[in-house]
Amino acid sequence: MPRRIAIVEDGAAIRANYAEALARQGYEVAAVNDGTAMELHLAQQPADLVILDLMLPGEDGLTLARKLRTQGAQPIIMLSARGEDIDRIIGLEVGADDYLTK
Repeated sequence: MPRRIAIVEDGAAIRANYAEALARQGYEVAAVNDGTAMELHLAQQPADLVILDLMLPGEDGLTLARKLRTQGAQPIIMLSARGEDIDRIIGLEVGADDYLTK
């Protein structure tokens, strides 16, 4: 079971809700708002799981998932408001282990 989870979500309220819910379940959670903050955090504290929003400021979730796949094998769950089949397919093809619609 993953113990350290990194949440990358630009919506402050959503990010806080995810972090709070996961922390209540005993996970150590780091919640950041963009790819730059994610990369800085993961360089200092690797995560056992990354929950990644698709639509982010700067680099999008697809680009970040590709980068994560070249750096390691931690699971990636992509969360997005975009629920079309093509979005799911692309998310999974770039390296997400699962794709969930918000």
